[in-house]
Amino acid sequence: MSVPAEIARLAACGVVPVVVIDETEIALPLAEALLAGGIDVIEITLRRPAAMAALEKVARELPEILPVAGTVVTAAQAAEVLNAGARAVVSPGFTESVDEAMRKTGLPWLPGVATASDCMRAVSAGRLHCKFFPAEQAGGVPGLKALSGPFPQLKFCPTGGVGLGNLASYLALPQVLCVGGSWLVPADAVKNRDWAQVTKLAREARQQVASLRG
Repeated sequence: MSVPAEIARLAACGVVPVVVIDETEIALPLAEALLAGGIDVIEITLRRPAAMAALEKVARELPEILPVAGTVVTAAQAAEVLNAGARAVVSPGFTESVDEAMRKTGLPWLPGVATASDCMRAVSAGRLHCKFFPAEQAGGVPGLKALSGPFPQLKFCPTGGVGLGNLASYLALPQVLCVGGSWLVPADAVKNRDWAQVTKLAREARQQVASLRG
């Protein structure tokens, strides 16, 4: 089974910043700050009213970065993020209705899994790239290793409790595609428009990925 170019790009970057945006106007400088630090993907979560407009703005005005829609939990949102310019989609869980809607969009989709039953549903649907969420609460590295035994065909993006302190432990696993985390975009940095801090954190994360993967 071939890997979609967007999934390959997530893997190449190694880290996916999970971003919550309250004001559309900060979307572009925030994305530019990540890009300056060497991270060319961004997951904009649909947790705030400004998210869809922010996603559209980044997709339209910053083609150098891969716009990913996160926290997609309904079939209706699948069509909306396609129209906004998303090129990949991440969800915290798996439902047949969202799976069907994602097939209609043609976008790569990483459904969330946390248990063996979740993984069975994902495999049955042919979804072999998944979000392991919430990673630390679902067992962390040992939990992910345990799931990988019966599901060797799955590749994961652990998200939830992942940061610089345990980044290496996850990326060392062959079944880990990339990791996701909000530590790259701290709330105080966003509030203070401290884009230099965002760039610094992005650069640190990319350096760690490079040191682990060569």
